[in-house]
Amino acid sequence: MATNENQSESRTSPVTSYDFPLKKIPKRSCKDPEAIEFIRKSEPVILTDTNLVASALHWNLRYLADHMGDGNFTVYKSNSHKFKYYSDKKCKMVKEFKPPTQQTEMTFSEFAALLRQKQKEKHSNERIYLQQALNDSVGKTIVYDFVNFNWGWLNEQQKLNNWGPLTSNLLLVGMEGNVTPVHYDEQENFFAQIYGHKRFMLFHPDQYKNLYPYPVYHPHDRQSQVDLDCPDYKKFPNARNLTGYEGIVGPGDVLYIPMYWWHDVESLKDQGETISVNFWYMSGPVDQIETQISAQQKMARDKKF
Repeated sequence: MATNENQSESRTSPVTSYDFPLKKIPKRSCKDPEAIEFIRKSEPVILTDTNLVASALHWNLRYLADHMGDGNFTVYKSNSHKFKYYSDKKCKMVKEFKPPTQQTEMTFSEFAALLRQKQKEKHSNERIYLQQALNDSVGKTIVYDFVNFNWGWLNEQQKLNNWGPLTSNLLLVGMEGNVTPVHYDEQENFFAQIYGHKRFMLFHPDQYKNLYPYPVYHPHDRQSQVDLDCPDYKKFPNARNLTGYEGIVGPGDVLYIPMYWWHDVESLKDQGETISVNFWYMSGPVDQIETQISAQQKMARDKKF
């Protein structure tokens, strides 16, 4: 059962605590040989001095509203603090499925005004979360900041680890207390924090037996069926065996999230909105990952819900 009693090491804002054990995600300089080894072994690490997004550390909600341009951005709405991903293409495969969030389009200025309104509302449960790939539709000032990211460091990591191409950069802007429930991605991820603080919980791919993935045909494919805030141990008994890692990222920090590692993300309460950008890369050769994913997919196919 989750509570809200623990205090973060680096922040005074309370963070949610859980029954299962959580080790600290290692935090290192990007020049530390240990950090390089963590990435080589596909193990998570928080990097403190990459300067990856140093050119964007002045970004805040007002700055983005003033300079992002008039293009439309994807915004999700939820009647709870959780934003659980689902696949539109798979919704028809589960007749009783009801999407937990609603998707809409608006300019960044409209989003910023709505976010400020939501922050003032005391009796509304609706929350919003902007998730948009950075592309040519953004304003010139944002493009300038983006071009001046530390691409040299990124390219070096790509070569060192034999990764495929960069597939996308996702801009994430959310309200304090927003949670992206535990899930895994099928790409390598450098998650860069620009504004505010986020708490991550990470779980090794072998924890799938304790996290009960949805079947691959389900709209919530790659998501866990276990509600970490209130786990149903009768329905998911192996959840009692869950173990993981946790860490908090702040402005300038970069978290390496290895492919297939489960992760749960929370924007810290009482800290205002958060702004982040992630960098997704295709994996290396298939023979490096076949064992991990085949075990997960077998579990997902066999599991009935």
